[in-house]
Amino acid sequence: MTKAEIKRLSNLPKLKIRRGDRVQIVAGKDKGEVGYVYSVDPKSNRAIVLKTNDEEPDQPLPLNAVIKHRKARRQGERSMRLRIPAPIDISNLMLIDPKTGEPTRVGRRRNSEGKLERYAKKSGETIQDTPLPHE
Repeated sequence: MTKAEIKRLSNLPKLKIRRGDRVQIVAGKDKGEVGYVYSVDPKSNRAIVLKTNDEEPDQPLPLNAVIKHRKARRQGERSMRLRIPAPIDISNLMLIDPKTGEPTRVGRRRNSEGKLERYAKKSGETIQDTPLPHE
């Protein structure tokens, strides 16, 4: 990593939501839906949120989805409507408290080893980094 890349990354805001977190959407067309964060873009302050699919666990459902129309390219192929996840602003997401299961704000504090850790403001519970459900 070059010095320029390190400097650019250090100027980005520190986000309280990370990849793999369970979140609830608090504003927008999918308000009230619960899913997990698939990816985060700190430059634009946006995240892509997916929801687990009970019928096909390998194929998660996109939240805040937009529909893209794809025209058939070859003879015999059919045109289709694809649901693509659109990025949602981080301010429209709230983390799910690991203890109570309700939406909560996120704080930061130093633990006994002197490292910063995230915690749920409602319960005071430390938030652990979790892997994505489908991986």
